[in-house]
Amino acid sequence: MNTQTPLYIALSLLGGVLIPITAALSGAMGRSLGNPNMAAFITVAGAFLLVLAYSLATGTTGGVSLAAIAKVPVLQLLAGLGIAFYIVSITYVGPRFGVGNAIMLVVAAQIASSAAIDQFGLFGAPQKPIDAVRAIGLVVMVVGVVIAQYAAAHAKPVSH
Repeated sequence: MNTQTPLYIALSLLGGVLIPITAALSGAMGRSLGNPNMAAFITVAGAFLLVLAYSLATGTTGGVSLAAIAKVPVLQLLAGLGIAFYIVSITYVGPRFGVGNAIMLVVAAQIASSAAIDQFGLFGAPQKPIDAVRAIGLVVMVVGVVIAQYAAAHAKPVSH
């Protein structure tokens, strides 16, 4: 096992925990403002400022120049569009469809699209073909997400 594996696992789990929290908070902000698009903008602007502050504080800007950025393939420069779309869509959908329902579909789509990216080595990712065991695991994950959300949708509300 790579010595960095525990760090990768911890960061991935924390990212996974923060996705529905972000969805719930951004959706609530959209309701508070009466405008999910502005809530999404504020969320993305906050993310931008946090990454910028962290990079400056840790000196990890790496001296990237505008000339270096100009050489990056356009498709790679558009990666932020996926994040922006996610934030806008989840800010709008979460409060209307339920954070659990929205995230269930996001997770199912992430499982399917990440498997396709690995299978074909898309977007410069290393190619990791899907064998029968991995395919079964992917199906089990999707079925597990659906079962968990079905159970939550049919649970009796707790009175306070």
